[in-house]
Amino acid sequence: MARKYIDCREFPSDSKCTVALCADSDAELLDAAVQHAVAVHKHQDTPELRQQLMTLFKSGTPPLEAPAQQAA
Repeated sequence: MARKYIDCREFPSDSKCTVALCADSDAELLDAAVQHAVAVHKHQDTPELRQQLMTLFKSGTPPLEAPAQQAA
């Protein structure tokens, strides 16, 4: 089982969020990412949000240095 992560530092935001989450399963990572997106970024927990978040998962662990941000 490969570890996966999602890293807010990759995406521009007004809050300048630096949170990165990682887990050993897609389900666990998705639950944590949704909770973070709702609580911190004020998104609504919808099937569309969940699908979008899953497309952002990467294999491995987050880098120590902030990755380059993608264009909005």
